[in-house]
Amino acid sequence: MEKTPEDRPEVQEPDLDESEDDFALGSLDFSGLSPTDFEEFCFDLVSESGFSNVDWRKGTPLAASPSDRGRDIVASKTLRDIDGHEYQERWFIDCKHYARGVPPDALQGTLAWANADRPAVVLFIASGYLTNGAKDWVAKYERSNRPPFRIRVWEKPQLLRLVETNLDLAFKHDVGTSTLRRVTEILAAESELMDRLWYGRKPSDEDVATREDLSEDLKAGLLASKRRMEEQYGVEELAKDVSSDWTWGYLSGRISAVRWVLGDDWHNLDS
Repeated sequence: MEKTPEDRPEVQEPDLDESEDDFALGSLDFSGLSPTDFEEFCFDLVSESGFSNVDWRKGTPLAASPSDRGRDIVASKTLRDIDGHEYQERWFIDCKHYARGVPPDALQGTLAWANADRPAVVLFIASGYLTNGAKDWVAKYERSNRPPFRIRVWEKPQLLRLVETNLDLAFKHDVGTSTLRRVTEILAAESELMDRLWYGRKPSDEDVATREDLSEDLKAGLLASKRRMEEQYGVEELAKDVSSDWTWGYLSGRISAVRWVLGDDWHNLDS
């Protein structure tokens, strides 16, 4: 039987400006993050989203978090009445990093603890989505139990909109996006370009052999380093970088741009 709108769980989204001029990401990719990495991302996301007193209840330096008592993060949200009176809501936040949809049994422990501790809101943050079964279970739980707290869910669409307003979070936590490469990819590109810049600046083997200002040890070390570069990138590929002024300038421009993205000043061509 098809469910009516009243039977379906409400997935509320963060309050965000939906201006058409906002920068739009195409997608988010959390596959490179461990569950602990995802919790750390959620901690920073909550901290940057207007919450205070954000407490990551990891409880142990180990990868697992057995001491969180049903919530990974506890945070406060300041609200204001129309007369100016301010008060704080306490939120329990549970982070769910699943390769597939989050099942109903992954939510039950958090709600059991919430019934005992009485927060104002229980928020589930999923790196993907809750399964349809989980959403139906939440809706039935709310109808049957009328809990003393609200249940909120942030899935990938909500996370996408939040990250759009703070791209530094994606960069810091190595979250993949369709418009921003991972930090690890950028660092790997910078490393290769620096190697190629170094190789292109070195004298030929013949010139090295005739240099009188270099000791034999330095000559041997230089030649050995050149052989490693050639083995890694290929002699023909490295030769392209110095085949003309244009190709050398192109290499220099690429490494300058990548380093600027990583926080360096423009025109840093150190090798």
